[in-house]
Amino acid sequence: MILATGFLLFAGVALAATGPDFPSIDDTPREIGLHTPEWFELSFLDFGEDLERAVERGKNGLSIYFGMDDCPYCEAMIHENLAQPDIEQYFSDHFDVIALDVQGSRDVVTLDGEVMSERNFAVQRRLNFTPAFTFFDAEGNEIHRIRGYYPPYRFRAALEYVIDRHDREGSFREYLERADPPPKFDVDDINERDFFQNPPHMLDRSRIPAQRPLVVFFERRACHACDVLHSEPLQDDSVLDLIELFDAVQLDLDAETPVITPDGERTTAEEWGRALDIHWAPTMVFFDERGREVIRIDSVVALTRLRNVMNYVLTRAYEEYPTFERWRAAGAE
Repeated sequence: MILATGFLLFAGVALAATGPDFPSIDDTPREIGLHTPEWFELSFLDFGEDLERAVERGKNGLSIYFGMDDCPYCEAMIHENLAQPDIEQYFSDHFDVIALDVQGSRDVVTLDGEVMSERNFAVQRRLNFTPAFTFFDAEGNEIHRIRGYYPPYRFRAALEYVIDRHDREGSFREYLERADPPPKFDVDDINERDFFQNPPHMLDRSRIPAQRPLVVFFERRACHACDVLHSEPLQDDSVLDLIELFDAVQLDLDAETPVITPDGERTTAEEWGRALDIHWAPTMVFFDERGREVIRIDSVVALTRLRNVMNYVLTRAYEEYPTFERWRAAGAE
């Protein structure tokens, strides 16, 4: 096994604003292309055959990668994560990986024997953001999904969660909570901003619809990724203008702060985060005026994606486009 212990990846972590463990992503639209590593497997897109071949070669199962043309986060995944020798070896030793285009029109044969296009398969898996991975074990059961870009240290943790089958013991969030020592960063306080509503957090929209959509920021103290979010995209005037069109609430994932959720349940910030299976801080969960979850950002996000997701919610584009990436590909942003 590449990692010495289940939680060695957290030991002694001290990250700067950007660096090899937290790459800076410029998600300004530009021509990038659709690329995959050479060690990915070629496939006729019959997943049953792909899985059978993987098992015959002694692999744990099959992983499917979802990419998209001109995706800066896919570029970071390939060049910052998958190009690292330890990640490449650890991943490829245990899974055969095949690639799909979330906007592709090629037919795939799913593990259930259904025939559908690549893009419809991505919609079926509810993969809003690229890059994404889904993992299947030797029997064809889905183990875990990764949606969006995680920095290398968190991506390694996700691989270890899947490869060592910690999913049998609990959620990815619970696995991360058993880290010893836990990740610790420079700033001990949570980022307070003027656009966050003050408590009490009475977010019930189940009986009387609200006037505006809601975005809930689930954060943590001493959270490096939270600091990056607040020091970069959340300093942009265009993003701040959009936030003013939402009811915006900040919750500490580790706090017992009382909350009435959008569907009227009385709980705490910590319990609600656990119920929603929030495992990445910061996570932004967007709700419509009636309290239904529209979309969440639970991975690294930079300026362009954040701004576009807000527009996706504010314009109700989700009523026409089943995923954010389908809307983005249509050029509607």
